[in-house]
Amino acid sequence: MRVTRQLLGRAEEALGRLLEFSGPADETVSRYFREHRELGRQERAFIAETIFSVLRRKRSLETAAGSAAAHALLAAALLRLQGQSARSLEGLVEPELAARIRGARAEAWPPAVRADLPDWLWQRLAAENGDEEALRIAQGMLNAAPLDLRVNLARTTREAVLEQLARDGIEAEPTPLSPAGVRLAGKPAINRHELFRTGLVEVQDEGSQLLAWLVAPRRGEMVADYCAGAGGKTLALAMLMHGAGRIYAFDVSPKRLGALGPRAARAGISNVHSVVLAGNNDARAGRLAGKLDRVLVDAPCSGFGTLRRNPDFKWRLGPAAIDELVAKQSGILQAAARLVKPGGRLVYATCSLLQEENESVADAFAAAQPEFRPLSSAELLAAQRIDLPGERLRLWPHRHGTDGFFAAAFARG
Repeated sequence: MRVTRQLLGRAEEALGRLLEFSGPADETVSRYFREHRELGRQERAFIAETIFSVLRRKRSLETAAGSAAAHALLAAALLRLQGQSARSLEGLVEPELAARIRGARAEAWPPAVRADLPDWLWQRLAAENGDEEALRIAQGMLNAAPLDLRVNLARTTREAVLEQLARDGIEAEPTPLSPAGVRLAGKPAINRHELFRTGLVEVQDEGSQLLAWLVAPRRGEMVADYCAGAGGKTLALAMLMHGAGRIYAFDVSPKRLGALGPRAARAGISNVHSVVLAGNNDARAGRLAGKLDRVLVDAPCSGFGTLRRNPDFKWRLGPAAIDELVAKQSGILQAAARLVKPGGRLVYATCSLLQEENESVADAFAAAQPEFRPLSSAELLAAQRIDLPGERLRLWPHRHGTDGFFAAAFARG
């Protein structure tokens, strides 16, 4: 659409709020749009797309523009990312700024700038993966994520869902890894579709879906989703159990857990029991010690594996926050492990890219808890007809087209 002074001003105002990094970007943008209901659908789409592109590539746009000001970042995004010409922005962008942006040469920039990462995060990725792979990882995070659905296989089939979407003019295809996954072309308003309203599909990244198959709960078992949040993985586990058995959805946030009830009702699931925990030593969880067949710990983490969706994370979090998260992850994993019965399965997972939140936490747990023996993720998934190599699950956007995920599985002896 044509960029006007008024529209650019709105985008600059919204971006200015984002750059305060006072809260999650999606919530900040939603609040801005609620305050400005006069904006039309196309205007909202332009603003959201443009300001999120700035968050994804803020480091390189700052370097190209020679400024961190919101108006300069927007100009750089329009000229370098959206293909606008200097002529089309005449009167909206100062000629000197436009010339500087157009003349910037990325090949001369330091690696962290080309990767669009803060220095500290680039240094850790490069140390763990090498410069070339770290750059591929970072660049794999720079595009918006696709919209993935998880088909409720307890009530329908993926083929039936794909047929329904095709009849309704929505382009979609099966995801290559998850047996329940469907990937949509574009971003249709799927929450208004009959398939969503009747609980036959849920919005869930393909990588997140795979964790349920790694846990692989069976009918009649007792299972816990220890950090359930809004319950996306809880519902995937319930789907595999076909309503038989019991699932405990634990979380310390009543607000997040409160979203699970309506979602479970929509999906036709009645065997989920939500419990708000006071902490790792909550007595309600303690009463289940040694009784559960399967426990999933999708631990709180940096979320750096979801930068395609949440690009603000790389600017909001620093090294001190990672240290705090690692301590929290270790404590949560130890608390959750107490619930697993002999012969039961424990799965530790994050949506982080960093080894210190992933392999290091799993290794420390294995060393401290010898009664838990590591299981091969490749073998567990192969039993579910999912072909992914590796003793531990590692998913990368640039390799697998999913969010970045890590998981390690253990069996209690």
